[in-house]
Amino acid sequence: MDIEQIAGLENGQMLPLQRDVDGIVIPFGNTVTLEEDSVVSVMQAKGSTVSVGFEGRMYLIEGSNLDALGLEPLPRPTLPEDADDEAVEQFVWDQLRTCFDPEIPVNIVELGLVYGCRFERLISGELMVTIRMTLTAPGCGMGEVIAADARNKILGAPQIQKVHTEIVFNPPWSREMMSDEAKLELGMF
Repeated sequence: MDIEQIAGLENGQMLPLQRDVDGIVIPFGNTVTLEEDSVVSVMQAKGSTVSVGFEGRMYLIEGSNLDALGLEPLPRPTLPEDADDEAVEQFVWDQLRTCFDPEIPVNIVELGLVYGCRFERLISGELMVTIRMTLTAPGCGMGEVIAADARNKILGAPQIQKVHTEIVFNPPWSREMMSDEAKLELGMF
C-alpha cells in the first residue's frame, strides 16, 4: 500500500481493529493502546497516518501500524546509509510534507507552519535536526501531536540521530503563509 491508497479511506468509515495498536492521543501527544476488536471511525486519512475516533476521542495511527485497520502497513521511511547531505535535507522536507494537523487536510509545509530546519553535527558526531515551526493559533492543542509525528518520520533516516522540534509564535502564523495549493484545497482563494 502506498500513501495515495490511504486516501481511499472515507471519513466516517467504521473499521474494527485487527490487533492491539498504539494510537497517539489528539491533542495531548501521549500514546495509548487501542484494543483489538474496538471499532474506530476514520476521521482523516492523509499523508502516511490515519486519524480515528473512538469513544469520544481522536487518535493518530501511524502508517507502520495500518495493519491494525486491515490495511497494508507502510514501511518506515528511510534513506540509504551513503546518502549525502542534500539527500538528507530533501528527506526531512519530504517527511514533513507527510505530516498533517489531524483536523486540517493540508500538510504542515503547505500550511506554512514550518519556518525552517537546521542541521547540526553534535560533538558526539550525531546529526541533529531542529525544526522551527508554529501552529495556526497559540491555543492550538495539536502541537505535540504534529511534532511527535514529524520526529517519528524523520528518525527513519540512519544519518539522523536526534530531532528537536521548536514551536514558536513569532512571527505569528497567518493565512498569507499558506501556499496557493493549500489555499485552494481549503477554499480560501
